Amino acid sequence: MENKLAIFESKEIRKVWFKEEWWFSIVDIVWALTDSINPTDYLKKIRKRDEELKSYLGTNCPQVEMLTNTGKKRKTLVWNTKHIFRLIQSIPSKKAEPFKLWLAKVGYDRIKEIENPELAQERMKSLYEKKGYSKSWIDKRLRGIAIRQELTDEWKARWVKEWLEYSILTAEISKATFWMTPSEYKNFKNLPKKSNVNLRDNMTDLELIFTMLWEKVTTEISENEEPENFDENKKIAKRWGNVAKKARLETEKETKKKVSVEKNFLRKNDLKKI
Repeated sequence: MENKLAIFESKEIRKVWFKEEWWFSIVDIVWALTDSINPTDYLKKIRKRDEELKSYLGTNCPQVEMLTNTGKKRKTLVWNTKHIFRLIQSIPSKKAEPFKLWLAKVGYDRIKEIENPELAQERMKSLYEKKGYSKSWIDKRLRGIAIRQELTDEWKARWVKEWLEYSILTAEISKATFWMTPSEYKNFKNLPKKSNVNLRDNMTDLELIFTMLWEKVTTEISENEEPENFDENKKIAKRWGNVAKKARLETEKETKKKVSVEKNFLRKNDLKKI
């Protein structure tokens, strides 16, 4: 099961890929179509006035874990493309037709990306370009995503199974490398606490490089030592984190500049600096 975010008219819609198709958060769909400040209540009202839809929701609507805007995982009602079209029929919205076209394209693009993974990378590159990131930064960010995937695949092969365990190991290395866990890093950069804002999307080139460094080397060490449980993986994370810290300190000594900086992409004055 693969969790992602889709964008419709600047609105983030949570989606998950399983059973060979996309399933979307129903609440997010309602929000995208209506701009309601309380899409959950809006959905309840729809169910009251549309008995057929109410029955439809009860029989065709599974719940899967998705991240909330506070970063926690919660069971969320989802529908696939076919059922979302039924929901749209019950929502009077001028966005209905554009949304149908968008929905169909999302599914088609995913099928193409499975056949040719380079298309997914090109799509991400285009999204970052539209947001105003520089080409050199985008190249590093996309490479970092690939390196992160290699690390999580390696952890999965070495008995690290839970999302929480991934977070713990990541926090161990980040704490040693930057003196901050990812959540502390977000606070350091003054990023919104209750949001899906990605920390790495707000890192400078140098911060991304150090992040890629410790993730790539952690992968290499794990492949060489073949840890057999979570505790052994944690020891590797701590050990490499200390090595990365030494590299960071030496870099700061030579450049006379801090690797970790407060500026973030959300502040307009920092756009050209990222």
